Amino acid sequence: MSYTALYRKFRPDNFDEVKGQDAIVTTLRNQVKSGKMGHAYLFCGTRGTGKTTVAKILAKAVNCEDLQNGSPCNKCAICRAIQLGSSMNVIEIDAASNNGVDNIREIVDEVKYSPTEGKYKVYIIDEVHMLSPGAFNALLKTLEEPPSYIMFILATTEVQKIPITILSRCQRYDFKRITVDCIVERLTELVEREGLSAQEKALRYIAKMADGAMRDALSLLDQCIAFYPDETLGYEEVLEVLGSVDVEVFARLLRYICGGDIRSCILLLDEVIIAGGELVQFVLDFTWYLRNLLLLKVSEDMGGILDVSQDQAALLKHESEVVEGEILIRYIRIFSELSNQIKYATQKRIIVEVGLIKLCHPAMETDYSSLVDRVRQLEARLESGNFVQNSQKEAEEEQREKEVLPLLPAVTEDMRKIAASWGEILKKLPSPVRVVLIGAKPSPGKENLLLLVFEHEVDRLFIEDRLEQVQNAVQEVVGRAVEVRTVNCQAESQGGMLYPDLTKIIKKIPVEYVDE
Repeated sequence: MSYTALYRKFRPDNFDEVKGQDAIVTTLRNQVKSGKMGHAYLFCGTRGTGKTTVAKILAKAVNCEDLQNGSPCNKCAICRAIQLGSSMNVIEIDAASNNGVDNIREIVDEVKYSPTEGKYKVYIIDEVHMLSPGAFNALLKTLEEPPSYIMFILATTEVQKIPITILSRCQRYDFKRITVDCIVERLTELVEREGLSAQEKALRYIAKMADGAMRDALSLLDQCIAFYPDETLGYEEVLEVLGSVDVEVFARLLRYICGGDIRSCILLLDEVIIAGGELVQFVLDFTWYLRNLLLLKVSEDMGGILDVSQDQAALLKHESEVVEGEILIRYIRIFSELSNQIKYATQKRIIVEVGLIKLCHPAMETDYSSLVDRVRQLEARLESGNFVQNSQKEAEEEQREKEVLPLLPAVTEDMRKIAASWGEILKKLPSPVRVVLIGAKPSPGKENLLLLVFEHEVDRLFIEDRLEQVQNAVQEVVGRAVEVRTVNCQAESQGGMLYPDLTKIIKKIPVEYVDE
């Protein structure tokens, strides 16, 4: 037997199974129970929200021989015939391919004949906005005064294209986007019915990607299950199949952008592309990430709106304290414009790279938000005393490293292991801690002490409460307990010596400075 897609296999066949459209379902059910049905209905809303499904259920209900609380029984001969698509009483028309005057005239001629069985002959016209002006005019009179046994159900995703003369003759029902929680509940139910297993976090991400469309959610779930048929469907597997990017990557990218580090931004984008990330989705997801940060920035009571996990909420909350609201608005504006450009571009990567360069260099723009970002960068340089050009600055830093080496305390073998395995240590930490430590500088202290040097006090305080996690990760990699402390780099020196970056100077330290 051929495989049936999940969205077809589990398409609701009665009003009880329709999810997320309670008001519409209740109204239609009551009309069927009371026998006070309209002659023309207009179902409008975004894709995958149940318009055609509800239309078919209504067509069965008005003809059903044994109604069950306003829903079709799905057991009588008429219900089974409509379910199989063999009933002459229900005629489905795709207006996208049958949009001419002649097609509508055929309908007008057919409505003269009463149904062969049942009470109503139902015409379901999908994507009705695709009809030509002449076709709409041909349908107008019949739609206004059809025979008593005729019912029209029009479905559309673009209600603004339908003439007002048609709208005024129909009962209009707006199908809303289905909530993430409702989609997750439905996906969980179907996964259990299929005898499969999936993490709630994975199903929640699929529901979020569906953008309020149940059909899209089932199609995405089908795709993910096909890739991992015999395993528990996890969050990482969903990201891999859909070519999506985890929120941690966006946090790293934002750090690089705020620091004006174009090289790291481009390298991170390269990692995303190599991992199979789709650039259009990457731009959309990063824009939503920035939007979430902005919402947290303007109000703390946004938990229900953001719809993220506790770990992601903690990370978002912390990141929102680092970036100013005006700058976030500028970032969102640039990436929103980018999302419109990239859909039809042939060189998507170049467009994204140019967008990242714009974010890192606000001097390239002259609007108000970019000026705010330029002032922020200038203030940061003033506070740090960074007035020199990059080449001169690099030369001075290299000279400073040479001067610092004789002043360093003995660098232990543990410090060398930490320097060589710093990336591995970061991977063992939770996402919020790992992202914040990207902006930290590991520095050797006295007597086998590891110092974490921060530029921002808010970052230091965040890690201060999680030092035990850092120490455990270091001990797991190094194999021995190492004391870890946090330092604010504004303090500048430890006994007259600057804090050197352990990962940068470790290769330059002569053997005589190493404590064996």
